[in-house]
Amino acid sequence: MNDDDIERTAHAMADAARLAVLPFFRTENLVAEDKGDKIADGGFDPVTEADRAAEKAMRAVLGARRPNDSVIGEEFGKSNGSSGLTWVLDPIDGTRGFVAGSPTWGVLIAASDERGVRLGMIDQPYIGERFWGGFGQARMTGPQGARDLKTRGDRPLAQAILCTTFPEVGSTIEGAAFREVSRTCRFTRYGLDCYAYALLAAGHIDLVIEAGLSNYDIQAPIGVIEAAGGIVTDWQGGPALDGGRVIAAAGRAQHAAALEILGRVVAEG
Repeated sequence: MNDDDIERTAHAMADAARLAVLPFFRTENLVAEDKGDKIADGGFDPVTEADRAAEKAMRAVLGARRPNDSVIGEEFGKSNGSSGLTWVLDPIDGTRGFVAGSPTWGVLIAASDERGVRLGMIDQPYIGERFWGGFGQARMTGPQGARDLKTRGDRPLAQAILCTTFPEVGSTIEGAAFREVSRTCRFTRYGLDCYAYALLAAGHIDLVIEAGLSNYDIQAPIGVIEAAGGIVTDWQGGPALDGGRVIAAAGRAQHAAALEILGRVVAEG
């Protein structure tokens, strides 16, 4: 496979999604429908025309540039290809933030094969920031220019900054396990959706712990974070490609310490 073409295609998809989604952001007539899916806090799970427009725009780019690749998208499901490469897409990760006018949602793009995630990209169209990792590099561009991405590295939990999207995290026992880690960390921030993973890759925070994720929620962050030197696993330390309970860490020290707490609390529960 041509690594350069995969990366160029990812950027072209992110560019197309930006153009498709920004006209809907912070508009008075935006309609959010409830998909009714089971989510972490059991509440409103919105989808908007912006979600659908962004995914259609990305699929159109793939159809023109790489028609033999497979696609898995949150809004339009799976399309099978023959190349061995699968694009895993979340057109708006953080639709509730999008509906609320918060600029912490993002477009998620991952290119994966039988070896795992080859390239991951997190794009925030409104701020104009893009984070990507794969093929031996981890980079970002934004209002302050372009630079390499590098995680913070090892530090004790007492100095760690922890993030998650929903304060409830997931089930009762999952929430209890998260809160036990939170009590040990320096402080905790909520509601950042995929932007938390970008901040971890960029060296600003230490941990993201979540539950109930899908493959399209996590594969792009895996690509970005691992390329920047971080770790992404499930709560048992295994692969997280399919989502579920996920922990992303800026260093092995944070990862190991948080895993011990999560495992202990879940086992006791």
